[in-house]
Amino acid sequence: MSATKSDVPTQRRGSVLPLLAVGVLLAAVVAIGLIALTGGAGYVIAGLPDPGLVTKYGITVMRVLSECASVICVGSLLLAAFLVPPQKSGTLGPEGYGALRAAGIAAWVWFGAALLSVAFTAADTAGKPFGEVLDPQTLLDLVGAIEQPKAWLWTALIAILVALGCRLALSWGWTAVLFFLAVGGLVPVAVTGHSASGGSHDVATNSLLFHLVAAALWVGGLVALLALGYRRGGHLSLAARRFSKLALVCWIVMALSGAVNALVRIGLDDLFTTDYGLLVVAKTVALLLLGVFGHQQREKGVANLVDGKGGAQLLRLASVEILIMFVTIGIASGLARTPPPADAITQPSTTELLIGYDLDGAPTVWRLLFDTRFDLVYGTIALVLGGLYLAGVRRLLRRGDTWPVGRTVAWIAGCVVLLIATSSGIGRYAPAMFSVHMGNHMLLSMVAPVLFVLGGPVTLALRALPAAGRDAPPGPREWLVAFVHSPVSRFLTHPVVALLLFVGSFYALYFSGLFDAALNYHWAHLAMNGHFLLAGYVFYWPVIGVDPSPRRIPYLGRLGMMFAAMPFHAFFGVILMSKQTVIGQAFYSQLHLPWVTDLLADQRLGGGIAWAAGEVPVLLVLIALLVQWSRQDEREAKRRDRREAVTGDEELNAYNAMLKNLAEGKRPSGSS
Repeated sequence: MSATKSDVPTQRRGSVLPLLAVGVLLAAVVAIGLIALTGGAGYVIAGLPDPGLVTKYGITVMRVLSECASVICVGSLLLAAFLVPPQKSGTLGPEGYGALRAAGIAAWVWFGAALLSVAFTAADTAGKPFGEVLDPQTLLDLVGAIEQPKAWLWTALIAILVALGCRLALSWGWTAVLFFLAVGGLVPVAVTGHSASGGSHDVATNSLLFHLVAAALWVGGLVALLALGYRRGGHLSLAARRFSKLALVCWIVMALSGAVNALVRIGLDDLFTTDYGLLVVAKTVALLLLGVFGHQQREKGVANLVDGKGGAQLLRLASVEILIMFVTIGIASGLARTPPPADAITQPSTTELLIGYDLDGAPTVWRLLFDTRFDLVYGTIALVLGGLYLAGVRRLLRRGDTWPVGRTVAWIAGCVVLLIATSSGIGRYAPAMFSVHMGNHMLLSMVAPVLFVLGGPVTLALRALPAAGRDAPPGPREWLVAFVHSPVSRFLTHPVVALLLFVGSFYALYFSGLFDAALNYHWAHLAMNGHFLLAGYVFYWPVIGVDPSPRRIPYLGRLGMMFAAMPFHAFFGVILMSKQTVIGQAFYSQLHLPWVTDLLADQRLGGGIAWAAGEVPVLLVLIALLVQWSRQDEREAKRRDRREAVTGDEELNAYNAMLKNLAEGKRPSGSS
């Protein structure tokens, strides 16, 4: 039963703005106070002059303001897209529209804070007073040379796109797009900060990404929920129930990712003996308090809403929880400006500095299979996808439905391939050797997607997820149907687009210099792996996918897509094997791996892997496609036979009669 405005009868209509203003001010005061107490304001990069107090404290204030605005923007879009229902026409309802406008205001603040952070970060990194970097040419030179200001510039660009989108969007679909775009705006700063440099930066960056996204969904979602309650908006009970489930997941993700990120930087002995460790402890205590408040919110506040007792208690708990959340943001901002303890900072080797870890020796078969390093992003995705799929199959079996075993085997095999490609020795050596990288590329683009599309995940989800009902608010099942039939899905599965993404991106990535530039950044490796996986899925989905594709391509067209892809794959491998210059030479030369004495030979080996490993999956897909085509013809023949058995061959008799009339010179009946 959806909630109405009576959900909060004891709460007067008001505004959440005073509480947010107090929260943001509290976060800024906490951050500045911690920096002053721990000596973070006096931390100057060796060899650079002191940039002055305005720069040191200004960069922290802008960071606090940017983080607060970003989480409010993300949370408001979360509420508009997924916590409250749209109208039947697909246009946002009053609650969603109000949240969308709030997201737009937050996005403008986010944009302004990010833009100022460009200048503050440039001044801080260059050791210059803030006023000196306001000269356009000086600022452009610094932004071009330093990664952090570039990241803030990208963040500002995303923020202004979200702000403009919030002014123009009215439909549920575009609101969902803006939500994912806003979440993407959290990434640039995260992947270029302190976590992205030094030893184990792969683990530190991956854990920080999880941490920031979970925090934005949790903090921002609660702010949006509280704002809905103050406005006495409808569907508060539904929004609270949905957010309560999400908040528990976010709390678990924040706790685990925060622990991993802290342990990468300091040891357990430094927790209570250093300023950095004490800040980590303070943030942990705040997180535990938030967990307690979240539990009380679920047990009492949400329960009261469901029972129709009003939302006053929920709003009181949420208000206190939000203030603690803003204090946590302040602690995190202070932590970002506090140097780790000196004894925790070790001098990493060149290999560790470039890829995040050391390699133990040449990549033997044993090491490629068992010298594991768990990838927090794609390894976690593989485990979660496998668990969700098995949960869906279990739900079908418990209610007496059947699900083909072959599809389950294909999906789990795809998850295993994804895990091997990113978390085994293959994933460990891939950033350091072109040949292993190409093997990783082939697994992610040619093998895992084939297994995934044969698993039929969309069909399973549509059968396992409950339907919302005719007059009930749409839920996950309806969101999935909307995505499958969205213009984005139809565009990506167009044969030409799918072919260009799948095959054309090989040439664009490796022969344009883009790969050379990407090798220096961990986030670029994450993006490449994601592109390989998604491009392969988008290509194979309409070709041999079990799930209905947004575009129904005839089997002859599917066969044409496969024959069009085959020569391009083979030609790509041949070019790599015959190329006389080394792709990514500047990066690979810095590693000085003793077992890679000839970079060109390693590249030619990679070309051979691309040629051989690419052709085998394509041939198997062709066989599977022909088998599916044959089975489809058999099903059509059986349907015709059943129809003829029911109609008594009426169609055949009518056709014969028409031929007889034509032979006798008579017109068919009904013709003019």
